[in-house]
Amino acid sequence: MLRQLGLIFLGLFVFTFQLHAETPEQKGLRIAKIMEEQNEGFIGDSSDMLMVLIDAHGSRVERKMEGKVMEMDDDGDRSLLDFQSPLDVRGTKMLTWSHKDGNDDQWLYLPSVRRVKRISSSGQSSSFLGSEFSFEDLGSQEIEKFKYKFLKDDKIDEHDVWVLERTAKESSGYSKQVMFVRRDIKAPIKIEYYDRREELLKIAEFKDFEKFKVNDKTFHRASKIHMKNQQTRKESIFEWSERKLGVKHSKNDFEQRSLRQ
Repeated sequence: MLRQLGLIFLGLFVFTFQLHAETPEQKGLRIAKIMEEQNEGFIGDSSDMLMVLIDAHGSRVERKMEGKVMEMDDDGDRSLLDFQSPLDVRGTKMLTWSHKDGNDDQWLYLPSVRRVKRISSSGQSSSFLGSEFSFEDLGSQEIEKFKYKFLKDDKIDEHDVWVLERTAKESSGYSKQVMFVRRDIKAPIKIEYYDRREELLKIAEFKDFEKFKVNDKTFHRASKIHMKNQQTRKESIFEWSERKLGVKHSKNDFEQRSLRQ
C-alpha cells in the first residue's frame, strides 16, 4: 500500500513539474523581456559616431556622424543619424521611428538632390549607405517584433551567456538571428545573422562596454559594433564616443521636417 502511494505521489510530482516546465520558446521570451526591462528608462542618448567601411582587400573609408535617440513611452524609440564628413555624405540624415507592431518608419535625407526618401519595408534589408549594416539592423529591436527560442547556456571570453534564436514576425532579410547575451549585463555581445537560404551571412561583435547611470539605474552600452560579412569578407564598424545617456531631447528633432534643417 505504501509503495503504491509513493508511486502515485511521484507521478503527481512529475506531472506537476512537466506542467510548469518552461519550453525553449517561453524561456527565450522571458530572457528577452529581462533584456528589455534592463534597457528601459535611459530617457535619451546623444553621441559622436564613426562608421568605418572595410572592403575585402582591407581598404578603409571613414565617415563621421552625430547620433541621438529618444525613448518613447508608448512606442519604440526614435533615432536620428546626421553625417558630418567626408564632404560627399555631409548633411545626409537618417530618421527612424521604431514601432512595437508593424514595420518601422525610416526616412533618408539626401542633400545632393535635396529630398527625403522613405525606406520601404522591402528596402529595409538593403545596405545602409554601402555598409554591412542594413536599414533593418538600424531599426527596431522591440521584442514584440520577434519570436524567441532559448538554445543553450554557453561561455564567451569567460562571460556566461544565454544563446537565443530570434525570428522576425514581419518581413525580414534574415531567416533567423542567433544572439549571445551576457548574463551579467543583459546585453548581446555577438549576433549571427542568417540569410533567407539559412546560411550564415554576417556576424556582429559588440565590444568595449561602457557603464552609464540614469536615475540610479545602470546601463551598459557597447562602444563598438564590428560587423563582418562571412560571404563577401567585407566589414563595417560603428564606434561611439562622447556618449551621454539621460539626455532630454525635443520630440520636434525627430520629425520629418527636421531632416531638411
